[in-house]
Amino acid sequence: MRRPVQATSGVAAAVLALLALTAVAQPAALSQSSGGLWEVSGAGGPPQRICVADPALLAQYEHRKASCTRTVIRDQQALAEIHYTCADGSFGQSTIGLVTPRSLRIETQGISDNAPFHYTLQARRVGNC
Repeated sequence: MRRPVQATSGVAAAVLALLALTAVAQPAALSQSSGGLWEVSGAGGPPQRICVADPALLAQYEHRKASCTRTVIRDQQALAEIHYTCADGSFGQSTIGLVTPRSLRIETQGISDNAPFHYTLQARRVGNC
């Protein structure tokens, strides 16, 4: 009877640790913004609407469907710089400027599909998902 309880508490501890790591990964510069439905323009083509749980995920817009790890390099009052690497070997670095809590300016560059990319995006929160 005790083993399942111990296993459950171990799982709970692991979940709490993962949540703590996730909370640390959120740049303070984006603390005024929230997840939701964001409209992103400037990457060539029509604006795209995407749903994100955390606005920091917009840093990896070029690799939005990839599994990537993010590292906050710089975190100032209204500016965050985030480097990310993806499981397929792609990577990027983005600077996110907080214009308003519902508007972000994202300059991003890196390697995608073995080719360089560099562009500036405008993102605005348009609602909930």
